[in-house]
Amino acid sequence: MNYFHPETLKRISKLDLRARHIVDGFLSGMHKSRHFGNSVEFRQHRQYAPGDDPRSVDWKVWAKQDRLYVKQYEVDTNLRLTLLIDVSRSMMYDSGSFSKYDYGCTIAASLAHLAIRQQDAVGCILFDKDTESILPSRMKRSQLYAVTQSMELGLLRLEEERQGVAPQALLNLEDALHDVKGVQPNMLDAMREAAEAVRPNGLVVVISDLLVQRNGLFDGLRYLRAHGHDVIVFHVLDAMELDFTLGGATRFDGLEVPVQIRCDPRMLRKGYLEALNSYLEEIQDGCSKLQIDYALFRTDMPLDAALATYLSRREHLIRKR
Repeated sequence: MNYFHPETLKRISKLDLRARHIVDGFLSGMHKSRHFGNSVEFRQHRQYAPGDDPRSVDWKVWAKQDRLYVKQYEVDTNLRLTLLIDVSRSMMYDSGSFSKYDYGCTIAASLAHLAIRQQDAVGCILFDKDTESILPSRMKRSQLYAVTQSMELGLLRLEEERQGVAPQALLNLEDALHDVKGVQPNMLDAMREAAEAVRPNGLVVVISDLLVQRNGLFDGLRYLRAHGHDVIVFHVLDAMELDFTLGGATRFDGLEVPVQIRCDPRMLRKGYLEALNSYLEEIQDGCSKLQIDYALFRTDMPLDAALATYLSRREHLIRKR
């Protein structure tokens, strides 16, 4: 599947993908660095110390105060973007033309295209309970192909797993609910591996349906932040998961576990939506406390408009800082 959608790329082509926090890098670009050097943007003075380059002395200050001060500037540098993409089986669900995985990969491909266009480095990590594959960051144009190839290999693995897993039991809903948390993957190990696989102080974009244990999720995000990364969470959910408009007797097939459940979803809708709203509030509050950007994407939303709106809002907030 080709994840580069022309309409999406066209809508976001004029927007800047910037890290909110200061980032490291080696090449001259458009993102702020923690390193000092020669640039057009002045940051601060500090007292002259033996060994400093005399050319960096502010002679106007010396003339007025008879003291030697050195001018320091901020170096502009490139961004290192790492796409952290969920390849757990629940990402294969779809009630329309896009599975959550396809939708998330289109987001990832669009961001990769934008980053390479800005001469930024892009890497890609696929994860389930642990990291499945790691593609190191590169700035070359060929990296776009490498990113999409990695995502397509992830899709093949998901399809093979789905075909190879047959339901082992037909459960009552009541029985299944006793162990809901027990079947949810823990993202902590995957995020630890991801944080240690890429250099600190980059931008990590997590793309997932977040159907995971929340404690592990927040611990993993906290681990990424502790390594100096700016983090964005793109929460991808299917429209049916958000609206739950199913009617009549329905059989639910487990994606993460090989079980089936039969029930009437109309009897569950009110409780389901209440639980869903509580879950979404928990995710948003947890990300906010960690100073992590969060955005919810529905798979029935036009991706070009949704992604362009988010990036535009993010850029506006950054410019105000």
